[in-house]
Amino acid sequence: MKRYLFILMIFQSFISKSQTVNDGPYVFYDKEKVLIKSVVKDEVLVSEFPANKKSTISVKVTFARTSPDWDFSVALKPALNNEPSNFVQPEKLFFISDVEGEFEGFRMLLIKNRVVDEKYNWTFGKGHLVLCGDFFDRGSLVPETLWLIYKLEQDAKKNGGYVHTILGNHDIMNLSGDFRYAVPKYASTAKAFGVDQLALYDTSTELGRWLRTKNTIEKIGDNLCAHAGVASEITQLKLPLETINERCRPYYDNSKMMNGVNDPKSNVFFEAQTSLFWFRGYFGNPPSAISDVDKTLSAYNVKRIVVGHTITSKDINFYYEGKVLGLDVDQHGGQHQGVLNEGDKWYRVNDKGEKLQLN
Repeated sequence: MKRYLFILMIFQSFISKSQTVNDGPYVFYDKEKVLIKSVVKDEVLVSEFPANKKSTISVKVTFARTSPDWDFSVALKPALNNEPSNFVQPEKLFFISDVEGEFEGFRMLLIKNRVVDEKYNWTFGKGHLVLCGDFFDRGSLVPETLWLIYKLEQDAKKNGGYVHTILGNHDIMNLSGDFRYAVPKYASTAKAFGVDQLALYDTSTELGRWLRTKNTIEKIGDNLCAHAGVASEITQLKLPLETINERCRPYYDNSKMMNGVNDPKSNVFFEAQTSLFWFRGYFGNPPSAISDVDKTLSAYNVKRIVVGHTITSKDINFYYEGKVLGLDVDQHGGQHQGVLNEGDKWYRVNDKGEKLQLN
């Protein structure tokens, strides 16, 4: 048995070393240059442009080795601004959470539910796509997923729609250097580029800068949207959402810094039991009291709270008498689901286009 295990370990090591790395693209800013870097079959490819030509640069995201029909291009935004925290009720909404680098499932959810067509053209009109966090870790196509969201944000606005990119715990972990759930290829990419893994999304990169403009919580009409939920300790602070997001954003780079901050009103946003991106109270044992949920709804004048983060026992569904919508399913395990809201109708949908009314 020991001999068998030893041979198996050698074989697994050989397979791991023999797998080629394909990753990217990543956009870096270096003084007066814009560098677009990718790894293709273990080879680093670099394109260089003058920084003053940023508005003319198009980033090509390719899947040539596996699925060339997935390819797309995306224009770099001329400017990056922090997102608003409050939005009026749109005519329709599509909610997804916890994509975690599973590009194929994410792509099919959007196509089969007519948010985009097969060429990634926005087909959701004035509807809003709401992404409730966790784009990093476990999956193998994280930058590709982020670039698609980046592209759709621009396309949606041109058509009167909107894309909400709300950060989750895995996103903030990667921005602050916690890679415990990341697949090994990202460390290999960083090594190939000659940088630390943290540099892939730091403030010298386009995706890093873009992610730092995102919120941890937003009000979209009747819906309060966060990755994990709103603990009673946060509701009790009675802070405007703008203030909450302003207090959280400076610590995306290193959430561990909060341990040395003496202001309890700031600490509560990064403690595992209370933060907007770690809280598990709605689905905990015991779960939060419905009175706590009611206080949050009243404080922010909404009808429901929409969250991901915790995989629930009923697939996607409503909880707390319809006051909490739990979005998280095992996307990494192949369960690709979202929620479509049209007027007063709510539907659970999947990557095959199947639709089940929830209310």
